[in-house]
Amino acid sequence: MREQLAAALDWGDAHADFARAVQNFPPDLRGRRIRGLPYTAWQIVEHLRIAQQDLLEFATNPKYCEKSWPADYWPKEPAPPNARAWNASIAAFRKDRAALKRLATDPKVRLAAKIPHGSGQTYLREILLALDHNAYHVGELIVLRRLLGAWR
Repeated sequence: MREQLAAALDWGDAHADFARAVQNFPPDLRGRRIRGLPYTAWQIVEHLRIAQQDLLEFATNPKYCEKSWPADYWPKEPAPPNARAWNASIAAFRKDRAALKRLATDPKVRLAAKIPHGSGQTYLREILLALDHNAYHVGELIVLRRLLGAWR
């Protein structure tokens, strides 16, 4: 079960995965708004990074400090400041996803155990929440790419 849970964090069996969603994303479209949508590709990618990092931090850091919703979870600027910021966000997302996978497969972690500094949340809940949240927003990113004409 642990291996399956870890694999599901970056699954692409039923839909395109994060890697495919961000692959070759045209730089000039990363901050482009589509009428009727409240976010850009940059904002989704950064939100994915921030939210996943927050879930990981909550699950692993006894000194975790809660963020303010939604201000701390969504970037205000529609476009990344430069290509380096885009790439850094993607790299950080992948690094934290790898850490969640290690958490899921660590036999010392009782997945059903309550997180000591939480209010009833379990390690399994946090991993499943990351999995679900990431799949949702990756889907949004792909729809956005389609609307921008940047998806094959």
